Amino acid sequence: MIQPADIREWRDHNVVDSKGHKIGALEAVYVDTATDEPAMATVKTGLPTRQRLVFVPVDDAVVGPDYLKVPYEKGTVRKAPSISMDGVLPVEYEQTIFQYYGMARPGGGGRHLARR
Repeated sequence: MIQPADIREWRDHNVVDSKGHKIGALEAVYVDTATDEPAMATVKTGLPTRQRLVFVPVDDAVVGPDYLKVPYEKGTVRKAPSISMDGVLPVEYEQTIFQYYGMARPGGGGRHLARR
């Protein structure tokens, strides 16, 4: 399992898909608020003048020599829910992210993802 401190060291490194295609650069890690374990990452994608941050789960991510490999196709991640480069993740938007990846949102109300 990737530890929170370990994955933060990979900020600005490439994030690649299951086939090794570059998706973008790791921007931030979001942890599960109940366990403090890494749950999602934001990846910088798009043109330099039109970048956005897309969310991708890191549960089954693998760390390589200078990349983080996620088990999702590049197209899937690039179409994932996103926020602007200076945006904040609204709590009500979390459900959209979990649904997009076919994941069950943890029980209870309130915030389930926190940026680290």
